[in-house]
Amino acid sequence: MNSSGDRVIGRSKNDGISAFTSPDHPMARSPDLFCSVNSLKNTDLIIGVLALQGDFDAHRQTLDRLGVRNVPVRKPEELDGIDGLVIPGGESSTFLKFLEREGFLNKLRDFVSRKPAFGTCAGAILLAKEVVNPSQPSLGALDIAIQRNAYGRQIDSSIMTGTTKLGGDPLEMVFIRAPRIERVGASVQVLAERENHPVLVRDGQILAATFHPELSNDLRVHEFFLQMVKEAKSPTSTPQRDGLN
Repeated sequence: MNSSGDRVIGRSKNDGISAFTSPDHPMARSPDLFCSVNSLKNTDLIIGVLALQGDFDAHRQTLDRLGVRNVPVRKPEELDGIDGLVIPGGESSTFLKFLEREGFLNKLRDFVSRKPAFGTCAGAILLAKEVVNPSQPSLGALDIAIQRNAYGRQIDSSIMTGTTKLGGDPLEMVFIRAPRIERVGASVQVLAERENHPVLVRDGQILAATFHPELSNDLRVHEFFLQMVKEAKSPTSTPQRDGLN
């Protein structure tokens, strides 16, 4: 941890043991992340999926399986009226080129400052506060530093399983030209790791994964995001940093 309270990622002295194993680290806690926060149902939500490029259709199919109304978002005005937004994988620099048109980037930056958003792979890069290798603009909604293409070329992509704070069996994680989270701020909750680096994190109303949960049959990550959206939409709920009540 540095002087600002951020956690800088690195291997602990005990090989194979996470650097995040202190009692006050989020991965050391065991909240019940899937307790109901209110009476809202999946059918009460409208989730937008940024559909400028990338694997947006796979996210929409996953949301369909969960019974959630979802709409493609290709114009700034289509952000109006949705309860949460999914920003899919793809190429983050290409996303930026599309978003620079018609004030889309500013509108999106305002949206993620007010409502829940979930970014996967390139989406996580867009949400990050700091992007390296190389540096590029971002939405700055998630207090992490993230390195692009940290694990090499697409041919070096992999499928792994690992434990998470979501409960249940180990989660399948599909990594494709994945970025790597190098630093997390004090407000960030780490929900899963790979080789001592966070791969699934939450910061308030923002959720990000460096892998592709939409390419797995496991629905838990999307279910968790929907719980976050319900939490934000309910007038009687109080946001929980350590999970959902």
